[in-house]
Amino acid sequence: MTDVLDHGPTPSALLAAYQEQLRARILPDDKSTLDADGPLVRKTRHAGRGFLTYRDLGGLTGGDLDALIDRQREHWTALGRPVEWKLHGHDEPADLPARLAAAGFAPQDRETVIVGEVAGMAGEPVLAEGLRIREVTAHDDFVRIQRLMEAVWGVDCSWIPGDFAHEVSDEGDPAVIIVVEDAGGLVVCASWVRFHAGTEFASFHGGSTLAEWRGRGVYKATVAYRARLAAARGFRYVHVDASDDSRPILRRLGLFAVASTTPYVLTPA
Repeated sequence: MTDVLDHGPTPSALLAAYQEQLRARILPDDKSTLDADGPLVRKTRHAGRGFLTYRDLGGLTGGDLDALIDRQREHWTALGRPVEWKLHGHDEPADLPARLAAAGFAPQDRETVIVGEVAGMAGEPVLAEGLRIREVTAHDDFVRIQRLMEAVWGVDCSWIPGDFAHEVSDEGDPAVIIVVEDAGGLVVCASWVRFHAGTEFASFHGGSTLAEWRGRGVYKATVAYRARLAAARGFRYVHVDASDDSRPILRRLGLFAVASTTPYVLTPA
């Protein structure tokens, strides 16, 4: 395990730990296959979007880089599947975004890689009267989360129940999924935390909240709750790919913005 953080959680040290421990870390599971193409790790799911990641591109530039990108386009087009290339703002070469775009990969909303220490976040969750936090594992609860996500984002989230059933039983990156409910049992927010075995990191995901409950401390309460879970399991750091909405909250809690990340998605015709 890296010792780069022994002298304090500076952004550069946190980025180094993220690069070493989490970047390009994808574990095999029964719903996908893994293979490598040069520096890329390629995850092909049995259904849905595939995923491409890497720690770095090994100095590839020019025609060699274009050839690598073209192979991915050909591979996923032959499968008829969309695929996401997870680009970080500090990735080299500098013209990588333009080369991806030229090959048909379309940039999505940029997120900020936020990293920090769990200990400073693991406080008592504070919720408005009538709300409660609950850990969930049942299919019916996952369906309720699906409905929340579809209400918030306006897109099909039918993948959620099946994926979450796998998440809570995953041995390599087990997840705890939580909901915030109102007095009538309506799910107003859902989020989850993954515990990355063999690393010092837990990662936070989700946090989608119904519009009428935003700005009322709901997301912040889920952060505190998940940080307590991570601390109890001995994890030292937390990683979040934060949206523009959640980034200010996480920064106020003492985490650092260490990089940006933009999904580049290829969607075969």
